[in-house]
Amino acid sequence: MAESPTRRRLDQPRSSRRFSMEIDPETFGRLSERLARFLGTGTFLFWQTLVVIIWIALNLFAVSYQWDPYPFILLNLAFSTQAAYAAPLILLAQNRQDDRDRISLEEDRSRAAQTKEDTEFIARELAALRVAIGEVATRDYLRGELERLREDLEEPERGDPPRDKTGKRPDKRKSRPKPPGERAEPPA
Repeated sequence: MAESPTRRRLDQPRSSRRFSMEIDPETFGRLSERLARFLGTGTFLFWQTLVVIIWIALNLFAVSYQWDPYPFILLNLAFSTQAAYAAPLILLAQNRQDDRDRISLEEDRSRAAQTKEDTEFIARELAALRVAIGEVATRDYLRGELERLREDLEEPERGDPPRDKTGKRPDKRKSRPKPPGERAEPPA
């Protein structure tokens, strides 16, 4: 017996028979942001005011065009509908802006943390370089040492006494040996 085409197969998913409309949330969000931005402009307020003035003028003075008499119930309905749609659109736009701000803030925080780490690393490297430079003989120090050596090499020719390690000539009175019975004076 052949299987009837109306009979469902259990090994395949059921196809949706309902009408479904797929809306891209990103596209809808961008559209709502544009609309919310437009609702807050002077251009929108100008055109809305102009439409309200024309609406009221036609309904008050043009007897043949009176579709909304004096209490203007239809105009109030239009404003209520506009407010009912405008408020959620504005909230949606604000939520999207909050999400963008949150992402931007997180990126700023991570960038600040990375900058702080980089600054601390550079400070440590700079301190290490200062220590290393402090241990290196400078040009002025080497010049001074070479000048002392040159003077020390020239002094024996002139008959001058050589200098000590600090670069000073020894005092002749302090450098003579003391007689064995004489005691050295204690330092003050």
